[in-house]
Amino acid sequence: MDKKTEEFYDRLKTELDNSNTWPALYLFKFIVPTDNEKIKQVELAFDCLGAVIKTTQSKTGKFTSISVDVQMKDSQEIINKYIEVSTIEGIISL
Repeated sequence: MDKKTEEFYDRLKTELDNSNTWPALYLFKFIVPTDNEKIKQVELAFDCLGAVIKTTQSKTGKFTSISVDVQMKDSQEIINKYIEVSTIEGIISL
């Protein structure tokens, strides 16, 4: 992981710890190119966590937004999920 990415995650972790009491409900938001395989990869990353997942296609159908509402035990678990899904080609984390 490059230094800039590492600094981003460090800042995010601090912000999460300052604004939450753990465990906490967290809303992940992603955009992926509309491709069933990519959408499935995101869904699998949250499998067995009791997540509520909603998908919405863009007007043109080229992209799909994915919202994942899930109980997370701490800020590091959230960071780990962002790192895990960052390997999905074309994904944008919001």
